[in-house]
Amino acid sequence: MQIYNTLTRRKEVFTPIEPGKVRMYVCGMTVYDYCHLGHARVMVAFDVITRYLRHRGYDVTYVRNVTDIDDKILRRADENGETITSLTERMIEAMHEDEARLSVLPPDQEPRATRHIDDIIAMVETLIGKGYAYAADNGDVYYRVRKFEGYGKLNNRDLDEMRSGARVEVDEHKEDPLDFVLWKAAKPGEASWPSPWGEGRPGWHIECSAMSKCCLGDTFDIHGGGPDLTFPHHENEIAQSEAANGTTFVNTWMHAGAVRVNQEKMSKSLGNFFTIREVLEHHDPEVVRYLLVASHYRSAINYSPDSLSEARKSLERFYNSLEGLALEGLALEGLALEEQAQEAGEPATGAVAPEFEARFTAAMDDDFNTPEALSVLFDLARELNRAKKEAPGEAPALAAELRRLGGILGLLQQDPATFLKAGASGLPLTEEEIQAKIAERAAAKQAKDFAAADAIRDELAALGIILKDSREGTTWVFEKPDAEAEA
Repeated sequence: MQIYNTLTRRKEVFTPIEPGKVRMYVCGMTVYDYCHLGHARVMVAFDVITRYLRHRGYDVTYVRNVTDIDDKILRRADENGETITSLTERMIEAMHEDEARLSVLPPDQEPRATRHIDDIIAMVETLIGKGYAYAADNGDVYYRVRKFEGYGKLNNRDLDEMRSGARVEVDEHKEDPLDFVLWKAAKPGEASWPSPWGEGRPGWHIECSAMSKCCLGDTFDIHGGGPDLTFPHHENEIAQSEAANGTTFVNTWMHAGAVRVNQEKMSKSLGNFFTIREVLEHHDPEVVRYLLVASHYRSAINYSPDSLSEARKSLERFYNSLEGLALEGLALEGLALEEQAQEAGEPATGAVAPEFEARFTAAMDDDFNTPEALSVLFDLARELNRAKKEAPGEAPALAAELRRLGGILGLLQQDPATFLKAGASGLPLTEEEIQAKIAERAAAKQAKDFAAADAIRDELAALGIILKDSREGTTWVFEKPDAEAEA
C-alpha cells in the first residue's frame, strides 16, 4: 500500500510503527456553527480511509478532535446570548447528526480541548523549560519559531520569506513576529482556566499537539486534515510536538482537497456557502457522499447541480443492477453457491468476483484511488447485469460482491427499490394509484389488449415511472424525465 505524504511530497510504501496497527489523528471541527461541505469532504475522505485500512486487516485507532474553545466560539456565544457550553454541545450534536446521515462512522476517540487543559498546560511548561517558549508580560505564552530548526518543512517555506510577509501588530509582545501563541491571557468576562501564567485558555495549535500525544503517543502513523490546515496549524503542531517530545511527531501527513461551488471557492462572501444540513434538505445523503467519494481525496471537488445529478445517475446504475434480487442474506447465498461449485469440482459460479476484488484492492492500495475503485465497481455491475440475463445462477455472488466492495466506500447499502423511488415524492400519483395503473396494465395484457397496456406504460414513463417486468411481477422505479433533469 502506498500513501502520498504531504511532508515528503511523494507516495511512500505505508509501514505502520506497530505491525498490524494504525494510529491516526485527524483535525476535527471548531464547533461554533453547523458543519459545511468542506467539513463533509474531510469527514468522508478519512471515513473511507479508515474503512479501507480495516478492510485490509489493520487494527485502526482513529482519533478526531473537537475544538470547543476558540475566539469564534466566544464571539458566537456572546452574539447568541448563550453559554459556551450550550453552543458547543448543540453544535457537536448537530455534527454527529450530519455525519450519521452521510454514513460516516464515528471516530474511536473524540477528545475535546476543554477536557485536556492539564495536558495542554503540561506541554507548554515543557516547551518553556526547553527554551522553545516564553511567557510575555501580558500573560500570553509564545512559541519561539526560530528556535525550531525544521520549521517550514511541511510547507516547504523559508523563515526569512515568512518574516518579510508577516504583519506586526501595534500591540506587540512577541520576541519575533513569526512567534505564535500557546496560551492566551483571558480578557475580563471570558472563559478561562488557571495556569502558571495566570487565568487564560489554550491557543488553537497546542490543543492538537497535546490531545494527539494523550491519545496516540509521542509518534503515530497518520495525521490528516483539510487543505487549509497545512499552514500554519500543522506546521505549528510539528514544531510544538517535536520540540516537546524530542522525537518525530508523525510519519505520514495526509490532506483532503478543497470543495468548490460552480468552480469557485466556497465562501460566505460569494454567497455560495452551504452547510451539510442545507444540502441534505434537497439531496439524498448517499448522492452527496458519492460525489465526495468519486473524486480522489487529494483533488478538489466541484459541487454543482450538474455534479449532483451525475452522482445520482451513477448510483442509479448500481442500484438498477442490484434491483430485483433478494438482497437479504445475499452474501451468504453467494458464498453457498461458491462452496457448492467447489465441492462438485466445477468452476465457481462467481469465479469472476475475485478478479474484481483484486482490481479494487490494487486501486485503493494506490493512495486510496476511489475513482479507479468505482470504475471497477461499474465493471462489476455490468457483469452482474449480464449474469441476470444470461446466467442467473451467477448473479447472487456478483451482487454480494458489489454490495460488499461498495460498503468499503460507505455506498450501496440501501434497499435498491427504496433508493430508486426516492426521487418520486413530487409525483401527481400516489403509490396506491401507481399500483392500480400496474394492475390495469396487467389486466390489459391478460386480455391481449397490448395497445392499452403500452399506453399505460408510456403514460407512467412520461412521469418518470419506469416499469420493470419479471417472473415475480411488475415493479417500478423513478427516473427523472430528460427535460426535468436538464432543467
